[in-house]
Amino acid sequence: MTHEIPITETHHCACGETDEGLPVLDVRTIPHAIRHGSVIGAFAQLAPGQAMALVAPHNPLPLLGQLQQINGDALDISYLEEGTADNDGAWKLKLTRVA
Repeated sequence: MTHEIPITETHHCACGETDEGLPVLDVRTIPHAIRHGSVIGAFAQLAPGQAMALVAPHNPLPLLGQLQQINGDALDISYLEEGTADNDGAWKLKLTRVA
């Protein structure tokens, strides 16, 4: 069984073209066994000043603790939306690489 990783691709390279908006990683469909590694790997690809949106099925406090431990002050976390019945329990966060 294979799963597609639901990330919205953002284009940044020397050609000068960029995509608008934040890349979004919706981890609700990623198998739990590799979910944290997927987010940690995606965040590692961000250059200083770049950000990504994370959509999770719950408040991802253990994951945020891991990211904070790995990245220290280089990580800024902003909650965009808390899980409610109106949004199927989805938590939406913005993760920014500060440095």
